[in-house]
Amino acid sequence: MRIRATIAYDGTAYHGFQRQSAEREPTIQGELERALSRIVARSTTALGAGRTDAGVHASGQVVAFDAEWRHALPDLQRALNAVLPDDVVVLDIAQAADGFHPRYQARSREYRYTIYNAAWRDPLCRLYALHVAEPIDIPAMREAARHLIGEHDFAAFGQATSGDSTVRVMHRVEIGGDRPWITTDLEANGFLHRMVRSIVGSLIEVGRGKISVDRFVEILHSRERGQAEMTAPPHGLCLTRVSY
Repeated sequence: MRIRATIAYDGTAYHGFQRQSAEREPTIQGELERALSRIVARSTTALGAGRTDAGVHASGQVVAFDAEWRHALPDLQRALNAVLPDDVVVLDIAQAADGFHPRYQARSREYRYTIYNAAWRDPLCRLYALHVAEPIDIPAMREAARHLIGEHDFAAFGQATSGDSTVRVMHRVEIGGDRPWITTDLEANGFLHRMVRSIVGSLIEVGRGKISVDRFVEILHSRERGQAEMTAPPHGLCLTRVSY
């Protein structure tokens, strides 16, 4: 039967979600498939909803796999969590329709990028938030972010895979400001490679006063990858939810 699971992971030690052809670097998909092969005693492919980059985390990644399992599904969840590394966990598990694909059938994905905005870094959050020492103008970031809503060609902020279109529909962008924490939540029907990190990097430059809101809009409409500001590092990013 096809099984759907929601997983969370700390991506610090991994070379992204997707298994590498040479298997030289550890990946989340590789760890899942090794755990599954131990439990169901056969090679099993785990499909993911999002191909998170190296160092990116997840609290709501969705995966699917086929397995012959004669026991209750909670038993499979317990078995997987017993053999998976401590930085990967199965949060829930259920039977899915035959042919369910977590990537191609997703209606939207949600990501959160976390910034720690204080004069001095916090060693306890260094793996999960980007430290920005300069004061950030949150209202300016929000003003820039509202221009992202709707259907746009996001080529300035990312690259499509396999020659696909760079047009996406951004449903929601919310910037929370409970200092020292600043969070940017984005929901879209899909994201280009490094799109969230590139958008956040340019929004940070707006917040720091390095570029204006008008310049941010110019970057968006330019559709030129080289126009965007810095790409925010991966450790502040988390895939939080996938909707179907």
